[in-house]
Amino acid sequence: MGIITLTTDMGLTDYYVAVLKGNLFKLAPEVSIVDITHQVRPFDIADASYYIQASFQEFPEGTIHIIGVDSEPIINSSNGAYPSILLFKGHYFVSNDNGIFALILKDQKPEGFWRIDNVLSNPKGLRFPVKNIFVPTAVRILSGEALTDIGSEETSWRVAHTVNAVIEENLIKGSIVHIDHYGNAITNITKEIFGRFEDAPFTILFRKREYYIDEISSTYNDVAPGERLAFFNDNNLLEIAINKGATGNGGGADSLFGLRIHDLVRIEFNPRGSAKTIDSLF
Repeated sequence: MGIITLTTDMGLTDYYVAVLKGNLFKLAPEVSIVDITHQVRPFDIADASYYIQASFQEFPEGTIHIIGVDSEPIINSSNGAYPSILLFKGHYFVSNDNGIFALILKDQKPEGFWRIDNVLSNPKGLRFPVKNIFVPTAVRILSGEALTDIGSEETSWRVAHTVNAVIEENLIKGSIVHIDHYGNAITNITKEIFGRFEDAPFTILFRKREYYIDEISSTYNDVAPGERLAFFNDNNLLEIAINKGATGNGGGADSLFGLRIHDLVRIEFNPRGSAKTIDSLF
């Protein structure tokens, strides 16, 4: 019947994710369910948007993405958060309008946005909205029901912002936005921003001066096992890593360098004629 993905902050130690899947199979027995992650930091829509942005375009158009993070609706408020549907790049996103849609879109425009109808007429749905509102809505979309029969079309959604990397004179300032299973630290510095400085020599700085990196690798194996490196990953984001480093295997970049989410990462560029020493960079 199609694909539905799940992204939640529910973890895997409780029964919540199993309940979502059980209800999906009851309503759509032939559906294919893909877990993007259930390890989003609790209530953190910025963290959720990282996972979604990094993965959704790898699925075929028509895929429905359920996002169960900070999912409880806020109905009777001027700053409400309503269960909604976003259609963007041929993909459907079903979530609470708590700012997550703005983070997915950034400055781009969607094909459409709908606020799910009849939420107040289903008080049970408010107790477990991912199961009782998002799942049935996703199945209705999957079955081909018109979105205008599911919700009311709107032209605006709740605004939310994340911190972006910034450019100053001969300097990029960014931060770590994600640390993966291996301890690799992914930043918000994009390959496109880095490329604006052409071929100027540079130094990547984080935490302590002895940790600096002054070249971009193409793969992990460009350096010896246990050595540090920086490269642009499949999503064109700068990543700081240890080749073959991971928890239980010598340690990843997070544990060896003491890196944490939101830590500052700077790239100092030294164009020809600008004499600076390593010491002057700190």
